[in-house]
Amino acid sequence: MGRFEETLDALFGGKLMLAQSRAGYRFALDTLLLADFVTVKEREKIVDLGTGNGVIPLILASRHPSVTLTGVELQPGMVERARRNIELNGMQSRIQILQGDVRAAESLPGEGRFDAAVCNPPYRKPGSGRISPMDEKRIARHETQGELGDFARAGARLLRGKGRLAVVYPAERAMDLLTALRQARTEPKRLRAVHSFAGAEACLVLVEAVKGGKAGLVIEPPLIIYERGHEYTDEVATIIRGHRRRARSRGKANPWVCGA
Repeated sequence: MGRFEETLDALFGGKLMLAQSRAGYRFALDTLLLADFVTVKEREKIVDLGTGNGVIPLILASRHPSVTLTGVELQPGMVERARRNIELNGMQSRIQILQGDVRAAESLPGEGRFDAAVCNPPYRKPGSGRISPMDEKRIARHETQGELGDFARAGARLLRGKGRLAVVYPAERAMDLLTALRQARTEPKRLRAVHSFAGAEACLVLVEAVKGGKAGLVIEPPLIIYERGHEYTDEVATIIRGHRRRARSRGKANPWVCGA
């Protein structure tokens, strides 16, 4: 893909810059919610499975100066773009991008090495919904090159004992997610439902599981995206702007977040 087919986008008021495909895969709000949800401690090693453009490693590195991160991505073109994004933001000393396939977890380097893992896996089964003719979109959205269980098993393999795996997934498939996590011997410990509006059904769930953890799931207060008039709630506006000052911004519903 030529550079003229990309956009260069500012994130968090220009704190981060991100090259993205103009017509292919582009990150959405669910990615920002996942980066905000995962528990991160000082000097930890974190892996992002299916890193795409490398946006989650960049966000976490910018927020947590002592952590180091690894992004794993299947598609060669996305790997190349993610590496350029790391260089663009001067993060080469703290972030590495590897080409790898979660379906072959044994081939991924770093077994038992990581303190935390994050994952925004494909949401849809191959026979559901419209399948994009573009590889970037199809692989990111549909389970054609890796199913939920593949991501859960890969995350579990890379984590040390008691390491954490954080995932964002459609609420309608929450049971699939909880089952896959348990089957991978990562016990769900935190769950937060995401709603487009207060009173609406949940559209996403954010779940954090612990490798080898004991049973006991905490249901956290719901995360509401929009107030009336499609204004972002203060919490979501703060996440989007990348700082903790209370803020309000006007949003537009994203078709890949909460089915809007």
